[in-house]
Amino acid sequence: MRDVLSGSFAAPRWTFWPPDRIRVVNWNIDRGLRLEDIIAFLEAQRADILVLQEVDLYARRTGFRNVAEEIAKTLRMNYVFGYEFEELIQGRRGAPAYHGQATLSCWPLGNSRILRFREQSNFWKPKWFLPHTEPFQPRRGGRIALITEVEVGGRRLIIYNLHLESRADDRLRRMQLSETLEDAKKYVDSEPVVVAGDLNVDLSRSYSSAAVLENLGFHSAIALPPAHTTTARGLFRHRRSIDWVYLAGPVKSISGGVCDDVNASDHYPIWFELKLTDTDQSGR
Repeated sequence: MRDVLSGSFAAPRWTFWPPDRIRVVNWNIDRGLRLEDIIAFLEAQRADILVLQEVDLYARRTGFRNVAEEIAKTLRMNYVFGYEFEELIQGRRGAPAYHGQATLSCWPLGNSRILRFREQSNFWKPKWFLPHTEPFQPRRGGRIALITEVEVGGRRLIIYNLHLESRADDRLRRMQLSETLEDAKKYVDSEPVVVAGDLNVDLSRSYSSAAVLENLGFHSAIALPPAHTTTARGLFRHRRSIDWVYLAGPVKSISGGVCDDVNASDHYPIWFELKLTDTDQSGR
């Protein structure tokens, strides 16, 4: 599962300079279970770039759809999908199911690749003493960063689409985040970089995790912390602020927010607008 899946459905663009504002939506879409509602919201956003986590590919629970491709076709965008896990009880005979991240844009996408973290949880691995049934969710694979270059009017924007481990403590997530930023070092001095996703940690409460980003010059794309980015999800699971977007390099955040009235997933979408700057004008 080292490759990425891609498709191109956007109309050609002949713009030779970046727009004044680039609109981005980051969202954990809960596998695409409510796909029609998800597409309706994203269509209304008219975003230039979508950074999506928990995206199903040929899984039973989402009707064996290629969720990323259906979104891309409807919105006339290009997409790349990164394979995070093979879902062992969601496929059909001879047709495995997968789960991962997808980055979409109306601009061309290139040089997409997967960074599969060295540090992983063993929680998802199949175990002989556990039945292969839905509550145990047996999987093969591991958490990833999906890295994609977006060609925006003659400029290159680097997107890191993250889904850090949920079944572990902040130490493991901090190590996965550090692996991401170690990879990003090659870009941040000269290229605009976006690190976005479901980090499964509240950076407003975890100083050591936030410091990993800040020490490399990253800053939040919106006025975080928000009140929450997830729903309550049951009696004992409170709302949390675990979805984050950070920027570094020659890029400036203009505005943004959390759409906490959207009920198409167990996470809320984060939207923000950014502007590419000259290399000596990076920052907010």
